[in-house]
Amino acid sequence: MVFSGWLDLPWWGYVVAALLLTHVTIASVTIYLHRCQAHRALELHPVAAHFFRLWLWLTTGMVTKEWAAIHRKHHAKCENPEDPHSPQIYGINRVLWLGVFLYVKESHNKETMERYGHGTPDDWIERNVYTPNSVWGLWLMGAINIALFGLVPGMLILLTQIIWIPFWAAGVINGIGHFFGYRSYEVADASTNIVPWGILIGGEELHNNHHAYATSAKLSAKWYEFDIGWMYIRILEALGLATVKKVLPTPRFEPAKTMCDHDTLHAVIANRYDVLARYTKAVKRTWSDEVERLQHWSPRDAESLKPLKRALVRIGYGAETDRARVAEALKPSKPLQVAVSMREELIALWERSNASKEQLLRQLQDWCHRAEASGITPLVDFSRRLRSYA
Repeated sequence: MVFSGWLDLPWWGYVVAALLLTHVTIASVTIYLHRCQAHRALELHPVAAHFFRLWLWLTTGMVTKEWAAIHRKHHAKCENPEDPHSPQIYGINRVLWLGVFLYVKESHNKETMERYGHGTPDDWIERNVYTPNSVWGLWLMGAINIALFGLVPGMLILLTQIIWIPFWAAGVINGIGHFFGYRSYEVADASTNIVPWGILIGGEELHNNHHAYATSAKLSAKWYEFDIGWMYIRILEALGLATVKKVLPTPRFEPAKTMCDHDTLHAVIANRYDVLARYTKAVKRTWSDEVERLQHWSPRDAESLKPLKRALVRIGYGAETDRARVAEALKPSKPLQVAVSMREELIALWERSNASKEQLLRQLQDWCHRAEASGITPLVDFSRRLRSYA
């Protein structure tokens, strides 16, 4: 019959079925394609891995190597003209609504496939079925849907499955996730967390967290954030179907040491994005103190500082455009000049890959000494906090 198959459901039953099926697809993308294949954040048991491969073949027609290669290139070239799908380059509307076509275009780039597609499945079924016959899966899924739900509901559910990933993953995550939202970490790109509860898109809503710690199998970082993909990974791990290789670091603290040692240095570098987030709060406090102070002594200078709050906390993508304006506006405030300058020194500390541990430790100790000697209360407090990282 046109409206019924093996499963005779009420209208809302078909809606629930479509949402459940598309959620399995979302979980397959975030767990298998993204966290496992593109970033090697976890390993999957062959049974689980092949289930995800089969399901994605049936519901999306995506090729593992192509997806992983394009995503890896996105991280390597983020927000520059070689980024396959940056809304900062292509515009938010093009990526949001037509992002899937940017994927298709990049999938034909042989250099991208060769350079970034390594380590993805290359077995018999991948070479002979999944890759050369990627559309067959959609036809088979359509036949299964019609048999289960009837002709019209089955085709509508198939249409939902086909457009689900192109819109939510290629459009929303790659578009809105680099345009609107909040940032927990000031990384060197425009990535944002869309919302703190990653449910509808499998946890991928926490996109800024992911760009800070790309090889982490867990995308939630704050106590109020939820990553449903991580919940599924933990279930798979409990069943012996997954092995987590890396998660983002959780800062640990102990009573502040009188002087930074090698353990402190290691903890500061490992938790550098948390360190920067806390230092940003110190900059905000310094800004607030300076605006209040200057309102009594130089109201004009205080007014010039007020619009700078956003630019002062901006470290990553977009910060360069504000640098000259900020430097000019900061001239009346020595404490803010010191706070901004010392932030650049702190960032440079973990970017000096050619320095020895002893050199880095001496630089960190000197940084803390100067921060405390500055007499700037937020910097003094932050330096003490820095010496408590364990």
